[in-house]
Amino acid sequence: MKDVLARAAAQISNVVLGKPDQVRLSIACLLANGHLLIEDLPGMGKTTLAHALARTFSLDFNRVQFTSDMLPADIIGVSIFDPDTRKFTLREGPVFCQLLLADEINRATPKTQGALLEAMEERQVTLDGATRALPEPFFVVATQNPVTQAGTFPLPESQLDRFLMRISLGYPAADVERQLLAGEDRRQASLALPPVIELPALQKLMALVTRVRASNDLVDYVQRILACSRDSGLFVAGLSPRAGLGLLRAARAWALLGSRDYVIPEDVQTVLGPVVEHRLSPVSGGATGTATQQLLEAVPVVRGS
Repeated sequence: MKDVLARAAAQISNVVLGKPDQVRLSIACLLANGHLLIEDLPGMGKTTLAHALARTFSLDFNRVQFTSDMLPADIIGVSIFDPDTRKFTLREGPVFCQLLLADEINRATPKTQGALLEAMEERQVTLDGATRALPEPFFVVATQNPVTQAGTFPLPESQLDRFLMRISLGYPAADVERQLLAGEDRRQASLALPPVIELPALQKLMALVTRVRASNDLVDYVQRILACSRDSGLFVAGLSPRAGLGLLRAARAWALLGSRDYVIPEDVQTVLGPVVEHRLSPVSGGATGTATQQLLEAVPVVRGS
């Protein structure tokens, strides 16, 4: 298990250079059956990472370029009337896949963004009163440009909450950028990657995540983090129960990546930022620092310490 996950991470890191932590977090998000939001400037390798994940984990892949004139039907599909049979048939949209790359999701209007809400939460699509299940696993990797850029629409809180993690790739280090400039095209390299983990093995790993043990003390630590986000007065609104469940799921996946069948506080602390930063808004004039820093400082690992 450790070897195959290490090989998967190493292969993706060969095309997404200099970002080992982000690669591991992306894999943890997939293993935890979540969805991933990558927020960064254009040209940072977001799409390359999505392609590399799909190839490495043998996932059926579709890409949708979100634009301001898109409609929900462009994502979930539409019913077409067949004059020969005199019946409506569903023409499936790109959402019917295992890994959906929602590229520049915040360039679409809120109405179109909302077309993904049911798909991301329920793993199904309802169209003309009929409900159709999506493939398993169903993993959305969405990229988002900074909201300061022209032509963007901020994602509503309900949409953000559907993403288990949000990460950023950032500019590469100088030596890594030198490799990028001197080497082959990384996008093309990602398309040529061989599968490392086939679908049955991936499903087995995702099932193992749910069996990673979390002690009562560990659950107590997570619960105190949730309570602090709600009661400290540092944030406009605290973390929801869904966020708490997601935090524990992500910590279990991170523990599995570390070849452990139990969660330790460091697992929670590692995934805390990607899981909560997009869910918490600081109160104006409140404490400085990120939400993660504030929570880690305010909540000791051991109660009463």
